[in-house]
Amino acid sequence: MYLRYMMKPLTLIKLSYFSTSLITFLFTILCFGDNGRARVTLPENATIPAVIVFGDSIIDQGNNNNLNTLTKANFSPYGKDFVAGKSTGRFSNNRTPADMFVEQLGIKELLPAYLDPSLDDEELLTGVSFASGGCGYDPQTSKIVSVLSLTDQLQQFKEYIEKVKRMVGERRTQSILANSLFLVVAGTDDIANTYYTIGIRRLQYDILSYTNLIVSSASDFIQDIYQLGARRIGVFGVPPIGCLPSQRTFNDDGIRVCREEYNNASKLYNIKLQQELEDLKQANVQSRIVYFDIYNSILSIIKNPLQYGLQVVDRGCCGTGYIEVSILCNHLIPTCHDDSKYFFWDSFHPTDKGYNILVSLTDMEADK
Repeated sequence: MYLRYMMKPLTLIKLSYFSTSLITFLFTILCFGDNGRARVTLPENATIPAVIVFGDSIIDQGNNNNLNTLTKANFSPYGKDFVAGKSTGRFSNNRTPADMFVEQLGIKELLPAYLDPSLDDEELLTGVSFASGGCGYDPQTSKIVSVLSLTDQLQQFKEYIEKVKRMVGERRTQSILANSLFLVVAGTDDIANTYYTIGIRRLQYDILSYTNLIVSSASDFIQDIYQLGARRIGVFGVPPIGCLPSQRTFNDDGIRVCREEYNNASKLYNIKLQQELEDLKQANVQSRIVYFDIYNSILSIIKNPLQYGLQVVDRGCCGTGYIEVSILCNHLIPTCHDDSKYFFWDSFHPTDKGYNILVSLTDMEADK
């Protein structure tokens, strides 16, 4: 019976209450197309009831914790700067961008993992993360490391919808879905791991055809969540993968510089993804699908660290910072003295400070 939920309003946050660049940016992407012309005009009290995210470790809030996989982060020193120093499964020293989005929107302080055993039903109404560290658009990517694929996440999303319907009814559920912010973050593990480091896809594809494959998979996933009710969808491109600490370390010549081949693959994928998203917007007129450029933001940080209050951008804070990630970054490994000077926490994921800078930079670039 969903009467008790129907009798109380959802936590809807008025966008006009916020003056931060993030809120301005989000209002822009929800109301306007890329050319700046209004496609859907929201009133001043327009609301975002929930944030719902899919993808990989960047926004995995702990869904991998109870999976039979080595790709997890629910142990020290992960979470060192989180509330009470708790290791929640977030691949960082503290929060993820998903947490920052919901906090800045005033929805709640943290975005929970859908598979969190302690998840309260009411949390479903304001959003959850279905993301799984190690996931990619390529189905092989998640299989390699035994994590949740996007197909698995989609199935969980369908379960989520049914749960919400039982709580608040069909009509209100559709309203929540239509007005919520959906974020999709994937693709990095496909290129960095499945194609290059492990290389199983290099036996079948060149980089041109492989980027076609993962862009096609991304498109299919976005259309799937659209069919299920999502309308406001933000899709992240991939970073300059050749500049990730782990990829620098694996450089064939032993010199830890950014790998241009990998960065070129990132740019190729991002260009194709942007075009595909534009096509999807044209085909689905009720959608507001927006591309998030993090490639140029991260490259700017790496080239000009002092400008952003950082000192170290070529290695992580955990251990040597060259290869430590997931189980290689554990309680036996020392961490840097001051992680606020580092952009990367481990050899793959940013610090809380790094994420804060990145979100801010992405805002400014999108507002131009």
